[in-house]
Amino acid sequence: MGKFKGYRCTICHRTYSPDEALYTCPFCGEKGILDVEYDYEELKKVLTKKYFASNRDYTMWRYAPLMSVPEDHISEMLKIGWTPLYKSKNLKEHLGLKALYIKDEGLNPSGSTKDRASGVAVLKAIEAGAQTISCSSTGNAASSLACQAAHMGLKSVIFVPKRAPIGKLTQLSIYGATVICVDGDYKDTYNLSKKAIEAYHWYNRNAAINPHLVEGKKTVSLEIAEQLDFKPADWVAVSVGDGCTVGGVYKGFYDLKQLGLIERIPRILGVQSSGCAPFCLAFESGKPLEEAEENTIADSIAVGIPRNPIKAMNAIKLSKGAFISVSDEHILKCMALLGRLEGIFGEPAGVAALAGIEEALAKGVIRRDETVAMVMTGNGLKDPSNAQKALSPPILLKPDIEALHQYLKEKGVK
Repeated sequence: MGKFKGYRCTICHRTYSPDEALYTCPFCGEKGILDVEYDYEELKKVLTKKYFASNRDYTMWRYAPLMSVPEDHISEMLKIGWTPLYKSKNLKEHLGLKALYIKDEGLNPSGSTKDRASGVAVLKAIEAGAQTISCSSTGNAASSLACQAAHMGLKSVIFVPKRAPIGKLTQLSIYGATVICVDGDYKDTYNLSKKAIEAYHWYNRNAAINPHLVEGKKTVSLEIAEQLDFKPADWVAVSVGDGCTVGGVYKGFYDLKQLGLIERIPRILGVQSSGCAPFCLAFESGKPLEEAEENTIADSIAVGIPRNPIKAMNAIKLSKGAFISVSDEHILKCMALLGRLEGIFGEPAGVAALAGIEEALAKGVIRRDETVAMVMTGNGLKDPSNAQKALSPPILLKPDIEALHQYLKEKGVK
């Protein structure tokens, strides 16, 4: 497990040893989310640029020394991570940016960045001797957990709200998960999963509760930094729901800074849909986080009561970044834009990051002479019904060459 020192509560800052099998701080209750800590001075002796240059394990597990996971079963896992970081040309010019990089997380095994956290959860469940692992999810965490658990021979019990997209529900069934579709919103779904996990003693994959999952999510930042030769972009944009992913993005850059592998932490842009934007509202008003409606097509970030608010808020504040909200209409527009200009098909929550970049440019939050990396968190094939809303249906032509000539002329196709 590398140089894993233990845990620190994000509220009271009490510390706990690695042997204390805790989810949250016993003094602060469920709000006392724990942070995993490392001995950076010892890690500096191992994790050097030379170490990475000679490492031929092109998965997220190349960063295992900087993670709190046992390494016994890593070689048996599906290939997670080391997703491509594309340097944009067409979209960069469209936005007028100095440089734009797109991290395509849709190429992970279950089609989203959530595989990183679920991979860690499965290894920790095996370490704990658990046979069943469970979580609540709006979709991607669920499908990723079912995928990773199936491969490693664990049973999974997944709780999803009734609005979960059919593509993700289909994934769950294919992976053999026991699916509990809850007649309610994400809050209801989370609360039921919490009671069930406690009652049946399943391993808890809920990312806001389990501190180890951020250690999986942070590997997306470790990869971005390494793929940019440890010279990060000025900004990193990522969509935000529960707050765990953006917390992980910050943690990865923070770790690298402590190790002396990067000189600065990039500013982080956290993007939410205006239909469910509790972080944005709290950030703009300076008031405590309040429950918000869950009224957005971006199901993966439709979380009205975020369970990891401190890490998410710290990610933005400590990186001198910003939260920004975008409309569902803007997200749909950017789904088509990303596909047309870059050949990347993203789901609404993943493409929200691009809409956020556009909005931040319009508001002067991001300057056009700055460089930006966006995390495209999920594949569009997970939610084809919403993708159809971003497009006009194809025209039906008679099998007549003259009709085809006329149509192509109107479309400007030569």
